[in-house]
Amino acid sequence: MILAGSTGSRGTTALLMQAVARLPQGAVVLPGFDFDQPEAVWTSMSDALTAEDHPQYRFRKVMEGLGTGPAAVKPWTDAQPAAPGRNRLISLSLRPAPITDQWLAEGPLLPDLVQATEAMTLIEAPSERAEALAVALILREAAETGQRAALVTPDRNLTRRVTAALDRWGIGPDDSAGRPLALSAPGRLLRQVAGLFGQRLTIDAALALLKHPLVFTGQGGAYGRGQHLILTREYELSARRNGPAFPTAESLAAWATASGREGAEAWAALLGQTLCGHEALGPMPLTDLVALHLDLTTRLARGFADSGNGGLWDKEAGAKALEAVTELQAEAGVAGSLTPGDYQNLFRAVLQRHEVRETETVHPQIMIWGTLEARVQGADLVILGGLNDGTWPAQPPPDPWLNRAMRKAAGLLLPDRKVGLSAHDYQQAVAAPRVVLSRALRGAEAETVPSRWVNRLVNLMEGVPDRQGPQALALMRSRGQVWLDRAVAFDTPVAPVPPAPRPSPRPPVGVRPKRLSVTEIKTLIRDPYAIHARHILRLRPLDPLRPEADPRLRGTVLHEILERFVREGGGQDALLAITDQVLADRVAWPLARAIWRARIEKAAAAFLAFSANTGGHPVLIEAKGAVTLPGLDFTLTGKPDRIDLLADGRLMLIDYKTGAPPSAKQQKHFDKQLYLLAAMAERGGFAELGPTEVAELVFVGLKAELKLSQTTLVGGEIDDIWEEFTQLIASFAKADQGYTARRAMEKQTDVSDYDHLSRFGEWDMTSVAGGKA
Repeated sequence: MILAGSTGSRGTTALLMQAVARLPQGAVVLPGFDFDQPEAVWTSMSDALTAEDHPQYRFRKVMEGLGTGPAAVKPWTDAQPAAPGRNRLISLSLRPAPITDQWLAEGPLLPDLVQATEAMTLIEAPSERAEALAVALILREAAETGQRAALVTPDRNLTRRVTAALDRWGIGPDDSAGRPLALSAPGRLLRQVAGLFGQRLTIDAALALLKHPLVFTGQGGAYGRGQHLILTREYELSARRNGPAFPTAESLAAWATASGREGAEAWAALLGQTLCGHEALGPMPLTDLVALHLDLTTRLARGFADSGNGGLWDKEAGAKALEAVTELQAEAGVAGSLTPGDYQNLFRAVLQRHEVRETETVHPQIMIWGTLEARVQGADLVILGGLNDGTWPAQPPPDPWLNRAMRKAAGLLLPDRKVGLSAHDYQQAVAAPRVVLSRALRGAEAETVPSRWVNRLVNLMEGVPDRQGPQALALMRSRGQVWLDRAVAFDTPVAPVPPAPRPSPRPPVGVRPKRLSVTEIKTLIRDPYAIHARHILRLRPLDPLRPEADPRLRGTVLHEILERFVREGGGQDALLAITDQVLADRVAWPLARAIWRARIEKAAAAFLAFSANTGGHPVLIEAKGAVTLPGLDFTLTGKPDRIDLLADGRLMLIDYKTGAPPSAKQQKHFDKQLYLLAAMAERGGFAELGPTEVAELVFVGLKAELKLSQTTLVGGEIDDIWEEFTQLIASFAKADQGYTARRAMEKQTDVSDYDHLSRFGEWDMTSVAGGKA
């Protein structure tokens, strides 16, 4: 009988090892036994308080139980170690703390350390990111040269960074830890379906489900996943424009009928049956909840197919998910009733107990191992990553009640025990043919402390100049620096990349817009590229799935309130009553309703006083107007918030603002909305009024309190503005005039809806105009 691979760290395992070793044909194979450690050192490791953090301490206890010593342990095979000189160096560096003075006596007896460490590299990276990228580059080289390489570390943050870096080159490492089943494709779908229970279906939850890669993957049926994705896209665009925020079976059916798309009605009916109507679920037996959950999930995965489960249970992740769900189904009968919320928590906990290794797409020669897996496997190249104290080894948990001596006296395990086991993992791994020791000098928030084993190794090598220790250490670091330099170079351009010219497309004159509103003239002046994208390319920003209580909605609501109030008349009570009605209809957020109502209530008295003392009365409210520029084939449109007819027959134009009104200088040069509306009024742009002189322009700011910006017009001022406007439109009617991106933004930090389209950030902000798109 052979017992192999155990250190005897558990008492029962140690007893089993002793029993096997005493059998006539029994043998115990000890992993990572240190044959370079003198017998005197073995003898000195009798006290757990001073020796249990040593990598060989567990073997000392096993031999003690057998009544034997290290001389009785023989090599398992005749194979020679990959680096005997390095093993002697590591063995000496790991001597128990009370006898590290042996470094002085045994250090000069070590072999030449330059030769002993020639296959050893030390990476001391300035940051965790740099460490991960350097390690990933080493693994990439190993993959390209056909070497078997492994990253060994207990630091999952490091493994995630390395995996992400390797993904850039299409290398998927075989990670022994796998990933949580809950984060796999089947796990995500099962969790999303469970999330439907006991709450209203939201549009974002519905679309997340519809876009899941396993939905509608069944084979057969009238339509496949391609048609499903087309319908999902069309439904999303409709939902962004028109809602609803909470889809129902009825709203899905109505959309399908209106869309006229092939297969839409069958698609909507299936979704109505599977996604909708689960908000009323109350407490149910666990068996019923699991059955309903599986039925809905498989129907979604099957889609238009008549039978089957689609791709739900395919591959390793699907098989593991099926195993977890089957286990839950088998045990559900002994449970009572659960609320939908409790079931979601239970199901999430069930999935979190499982991890899945997806080996179909991994590289066969590149591995990521935890310290446990590294004990029983080997590789040509081993990278020991995350070698910082607190990570490897992990910091022992503090005991507020018993110190180490009291724990030993009470027969309890010492915290040093896990440190010793980690040290044994380190000593085994560092014996590989090629080894890289890697650590980051700085973590996310502070400088790090090197692992005690790295610290010991560095100190020992610096203290044996006779064996070329300092030179060997410098060479190890220089080899590590090569990879750090490559990591820096990887993200550094070979040569400076000159910024692109500022986009300024020049489309044919025939396709340029022939009609703009007065509000768009400001955009034409400040950011002509936005006009090009909207009116020539016909691109519009996607509406949000869930409208937010943003300034745009607040402006829309304010205009509607004041429009209704001016039409209907009344006092402050009437204004607040209209405010309550509009807020209830248009604003779904109670907090936003309360804040916006308070602001209107605060400004109500001042607004009523202004409205009553304009010297005239409203004649047009939100009325549309238009004026055509002769000879330019261009029409300017506008819809003023309010026009008052004054006692002298002239007009006052009023515009409501939820923010601060523009300054006089801004109105003159950029924000010419009211000036252009005045010019339209004087040129008969509003049929109800005919050509009428404008006396005054008023911006009414309703932010925290009423703020007025009034401009009294002087003779010829409107004509000058109109002439400037005509020249502006005439310039864009010329083939050589481009629609320049961000030509004159008010602030450089202002965001345009089309910044991503113009590739803002890649071109020179100081250039006036440049490329064509």
